[in-house]
Amino acid sequence: MRFPRRSLAVLAAVALTALAAGCGSSDEGSTDGKITLNISTFSEWGYGDLLKEYQKLHPEITIKHNRFATSDEAKEQFQTALGAGSGLADVVGVDNSWMPQIRKYPDNFVDLSSPKVEGRWKDWTTKLATTDDGKLLGYATDIGPQTIAYRADLFKAAGLPTDRKAVAELFGGDDATWDDFFAVGEKFMAAKTGPAFYDASASVATSWADQYEVLWEDPKTDDIIAGENKDLRNIYDTVTSHEDLSAHLARFSEDWVSAFQKDKFAVMLAPSWMLGVIKGNAAGVKGWDVADVYPNGGVNSGGSYLTVPTQSKHPKEAQALAEWLTAPEQQLKAFKATGNFPSQVEAQKSPELQKVTDPFFNDAPVGKFLTARASAIKTIPYKGENYFAITAAFNDAINRVSVDKTHSAKESWDMFVDGLDALK
Repeated sequence: MRFPRRSLAVLAAVALTALAAGCGSSDEGSTDGKITLNISTFSEWGYGDLLKEYQKLHPEITIKHNRFATSDEAKEQFQTALGAGSGLADVVGVDNSWMPQIRKYPDNFVDLSSPKVEGRWKDWTTKLATTDDGKLLGYATDIGPQTIAYRADLFKAAGLPTDRKAVAELFGGDDATWDDFFAVGEKFMAAKTGPAFYDASASVATSWADQYEVLWEDPKTDDIIAGENKDLRNIYDTVTSHEDLSAHLARFSEDWVSAFQKDKFAVMLAPSWMLGVIKGNAAGVKGWDVADVYPNGGVNSGGSYLTVPTQSKHPKEAQALAEWLTAPEQQLKAFKATGNFPSQVEAQKSPELQKVTDPFFNDAPVGKFLTARASAIKTIPYKGENYFAITAAFNDAINRVSVDKTHSAKESWDMFVDGLDALK
């Protein structure tokens, strides 16, 4: 899953005093054959009941779960403890955007390669967690295939189709493109019913960008190429030239949260985990539905991994826990609890998953739709050491135009390019 994160200081600059209490690897011995394992995650991963189940299966193990409210907090503690050489849990849940840093310091993490997990995930999922010499540093917990969530009632008011199959065709069906997406937006706005077409320009831009393998850094050299990349510039120019479609909001801001209850927009590009966010923010609002369609087929947004730091005093037991939590049975349970879509291939093929519907979204067969969108994912962006900082700067560039409205598109792009020099 992925949630907004602020830019963080470099590893050495983070003070040790920022360590969150209770996050460290257990140093409790094996008195009477019992050990304690610490696991840290952030936001909601659906692990509450699963960890209780694991302890029943393994009475010799006690699990302490430290759950950070946001990935911001988790990332800060992670960087601090990694730099200090102590303070990490036995099992650490990490966002996929942290993997470049983890691959840079492979000696700090247990190689989780095992015949038991071979073939569990698609190649693009494991590639992000695998070093050049073949060490697997993380077990994928979930991925974020995207769909188009929409307000059927607002579509009806604008004279557009409302049935989810018809809406999928409206966006182009199997041949949907970004041109189709913006064209539907123009039709919606031409009706002048009041709401904007989509919620956040930056989210549209970054979702589109996630369909390219090379945008931000050169995979061979890790040189920053974002400033001169023509594909990225085209995305930026296209999105900023369609500001008439945007509600001019930044996702997860207070204004964005309140907009759900005020009919401020009709469409969201929604990763699997975002469907739960929509339900929470739009509680009591009727009309939301999901269409099985996406521009250019599919894209992944977010996803997390379980890692085992070498700081752990119980690495074998920690790896066993991570392995169990990412098995298909457990991933299906987590999906039902929180909507985190399974990364596990076997879980994705499960008839049980295909039958999952969501009453909030007009009983949409979300399990079936998300599986289809996951199968349409062809690539993921190359994520080098500066990926996190570059993408944050790109979002800032979009938001200066769309949300803050303090700069023209050209001015904000030039600021983005100039800012990249500080990362080189």
